[in-house]
Amino acid sequence: MGSTVPAQERVEEWTAPKVRSTFIDFFKEKHGHTFVPSSSVVPLADPTLLFTNAGMNQYKSIVRPNLYLHTSTYILSKPQETPQRLHTPFLGTVDPSSSFAHLRRAVNSQKCIRAGGKHNDLDDVGKDSYHHTFFEMLGNWSFGDYFKEEAITMSWTLLTQTFRLDPDRLYVTYFEGNADVGLPPDTEARDFWLKVGVAEDHILTGDMKDNFWEMGDQGPCGPCSEIHYDRLGGGRNASSLVNQDDPNVLEIWNNVFIQYNREPDRSLKALPNRHIDTGLGFERLVSILQDKPSNYDTDVFTPLFDRIKEITGARPYAGGFGDEDEGGVDTAYRVVADHVRLLTFAISDGGVPNNVGRGYVVRRVLRRGARYARRYFDVEIGSFFSKLVPTLVEQMGGMFPEIRGKMKEVMEILDEEEASFAKTLDRGEVMFGKMAGKVAEGGKLGGGDVWRLYDTYGFPVDLTKIMAEERGLSIDDGEVAEAQEKAREASKGEKKGAGDALKLNVHDINALENMDGVPKTDDSFKFGRENVAATVKAIYHAGSFINSTDGVGEGDQVGLVLDRTNFYAEQGGQENDTGRILVDDGPELEVGDVQVYGGYVVHAGVMRYGSFKLGDEVLCQYSEERRGPLRGNHTGTHILNFALREVLGDEINQRGSLVAEEKLRFDFSHKSGVSEAELEKIEAECTGYLRQNSDVYALDVELAKAREIEGVRAVFGETYPDPVRVVSIGVAVEELLAEPKKKEWRCVSVEFCGGTHVRNTQDIKELVILEESGIAKGIRRIVAVTGQGAYEVQRVAQEWEARVGGLEKMEYGSEKEARTKEWQHGLGQVEMSAVVKGKLRERVAKVVKENLEHQKAAQKAESKKVVDAITEHFEANKESKTLVLSLSVSTGSKAVQEAIKMVSSKQKDKSVYLVGKADDKVVHGCFVSEEAQKKGLDAGKWANEVAGVVGGKAGGKGASSLGQGTNAGRVDEAVEVARKALEGLGL
Repeated sequence: MGSTVPAQERVEEWTAPKVRSTFIDFFKEKHGHTFVPSSSVVPLADPTLLFTNAGMNQYKSIVRPNLYLHTSTYILSKPQETPQRLHTPFLGTVDPSSSFAHLRRAVNSQKCIRAGGKHNDLDDVGKDSYHHTFFEMLGNWSFGDYFKEEAITMSWTLLTQTFRLDPDRLYVTYFEGNADVGLPPDTEARDFWLKVGVAEDHILTGDMKDNFWEMGDQGPCGPCSEIHYDRLGGGRNASSLVNQDDPNVLEIWNNVFIQYNREPDRSLKALPNRHIDTGLGFERLVSILQDKPSNYDTDVFTPLFDRIKEITGARPYAGGFGDEDEGGVDTAYRVVADHVRLLTFAISDGGVPNNVGRGYVVRRVLRRGARYARRYFDVEIGSFFSKLVPTLVEQMGGMFPEIRGKMKEVMEILDEEEASFAKTLDRGEVMFGKMAGKVAEGGKLGGGDVWRLYDTYGFPVDLTKIMAEERGLSIDDGEVAEAQEKAREASKGEKKGAGDALKLNVHDINALENMDGVPKTDDSFKFGRENVAATVKAIYHAGSFINSTDGVGEGDQVGLVLDRTNFYAEQGGQENDTGRILVDDGPELEVGDVQVYGGYVVHAGVMRYGSFKLGDEVLCQYSEERRGPLRGNHTGTHILNFALREVLGDEINQRGSLVAEEKLRFDFSHKSGVSEAELEKIEAECTGYLRQNSDVYALDVELAKAREIEGVRAVFGETYPDPVRVVSIGVAVEELLAEPKKKEWRCVSVEFCGGTHVRNTQDIKELVILEESGIAKGIRRIVAVTGQGAYEVQRVAQEWEARVGGLEKMEYGSEKEARTKEWQHGLGQVEMSAVVKGKLRERVAKVVKENLEHQKAAQKAESKKVVDAITEHFEANKESKTLVLSLSVSTGSKAVQEAIKMVSSKQKDKSVYLVGKADDKVVHGCFVSEEAQKKGLDAGKWANEVAGVVGGKAGGKGASSLGQGTNAGRVDEAVEVARKALEGLGL
């Protein structure tokens, strides 16, 4: 069914990989298209997009002005920079040194995500057979090359002859026109469809919504022509079902004819070069060719379904929807399989889960999927999604090798994120149950409750909506927005208080010590990773201790002292934790600062909900999002300390450190600066240690015994407690103590340390040194980043390497000079590996030198050209004693000055005026012979007459004068003024 060949043959022939490769080969091999690998699904350098959502995204610089885009092959200005309008064969702003500058025909399969922003299919995933948050868009493009007839012919030939789809099941649409905006019907496209053989009753019209494509309010646009497929066929005419959301009549391909430009005043102008942009839904095409009723029934998804069944023990996927989906299991299959695709590709391309923008979308998707997995598959959450990743990589890693290279990292991030959500999932569901239990069936869940489920327990609002729907409840988005705004206002109090953080003075500490029943805080739990139950022992507010926070407003600062805590107080160079102290369904403190005073740990922050009182049993919940990077940076500091000693020698001693969330800072004694070669060795030593995947051990040891360990590192002048905590990377502390004088221990990082650390060096992922500098005589400082921060600076470094590579290939000219100057400055401002930056600076400096050489050579040639013109004039006109010459010169040219100098030395009997136009500037000057001076021609007055026309000033001594003007539009007028001055004196 659905083709000119039997269904069984189609199913066996058209595997998903073959469908993809057949499409690409058709355009590449038969029609001369260039295969362009898919761009990143996370467009980090394009602020206009949340995610790449169409195949056209990476080509925007070719066809659309004023966009700033980057891939591994080309780069334009950063978002904050002024756009550079470059000369290209098209309308756009693509860098002329880029391979895209000469691209005429392209084909690819683009990774796309539609799960946020304008294009968001998240809510529909799982509920129907064809929505996905991640999908592939097959496409072919023409940039000023072929147009409608060729595009229509190619698409029809591919579908009916190569893929052998039944023409009777295919329907096409074309733009019906719009008289209100002056657009005629696209009868040209209609006629081409008739020409290739489409039946007239299968050709339909469409309006501006369905058949006119625009990127935005301005820029290239044009009519489009869609191709739809009727799954059922059977001799029926399905024209009336096209574009009616019928699941059996699907749009599969859209041909966009980019032929207009939308101007700022909303008018349309024809483009000088016309382009083709097409998009063919890969998953839909596979389902048609495999004769499946749903995208989810194809081998795009079945390997993932098989793996889900294997992991969970669930019943096989049955393809049910709505009431036919027994227990909601089929929906869960679809949701989980879809979501692991988005998560794997997004994280591989740099979309790390967090609370902002793209990162929040990734987090939402993971938490949504995790809840589906636990509810419908009854599995423990913590490492579920990572078990699916290898299957996906096996499926798609050939076409998209980036997911193969990032597989391990993706699995680690998924496990970390899942485990973090698992900590609050149970409690959040219990809280939701309590909140929902107060609402009658069919009622509305309060916006404040919905927001707190997100704010405290990490439940994205759309996840809470799903849970509400399961109970027959609704949610008012307006109420949720009000609650969010209220929380935002409360957070302003936190920010306001950050500069004036709650601190205890000596009298407050004394008061604590004299309170009955207030012990020193047991903070040993800070080295663990679990939430801790504790009791409120003291409450501090507005300079005094109080019994409860009744009357304290939301957003006001409060300090809590507990009998025990898992929060890390700022000490030993490591910054403090942040997080929450709360009672489920009760009061909550947003902890922003943690300090220790004589053994009492004070958790300072702002009130979010309810009221605390002395004796309350609370839950301590530190922020793993902050603690994770702190741990990585602290362990990274130890590894850096070790590497410094290995490369620079034993005289290296720590002189201070800072472990922050964003980066680490390490101060050390060293007599001279660290060379670039030494930095490279230090970074390589750190990388080598990280790659050993060493476990990190810690143990409290008697101080005297700890000092005996060979190679142990400690801060000079620091007073350590007894027992002291020993942290060792790669060898258990007990093993070190068994033979403390063993020489091999000098090859192990061993330090006295009271900070938090990773479990294994692979958790750090990378360590990149950003800078090295001197801060005092004999004291040096290194700043570095680890983990995701290191990945980010590596990504930036790759961008700059591509940028500098493009600069090196550019032909010399004003554009190259401008870019060189701009990027030489920009390179100094950006954060990246100090080693890479040093090498890039050398390369840019070489370009600067080459530019200077070109500039000198060009100026020399330009000066010679002007001098030759003067010489030729007087040789050809032996009787002539004067010359007024208008010429074009380059910016910064010294041709006028050099030519005047030549006349003054070699042709003193001549009077010459030169007016040079350099872009929007004017350079002019003159020399007056003795004869002309006797007749009253004064060089200074002559030059100032010209300056009066072109602006600016002129000046000089004796017979010569030079000037610069700003009105280049009056050069011809200035030349006439110079000539009339000669004529007036009879010269």
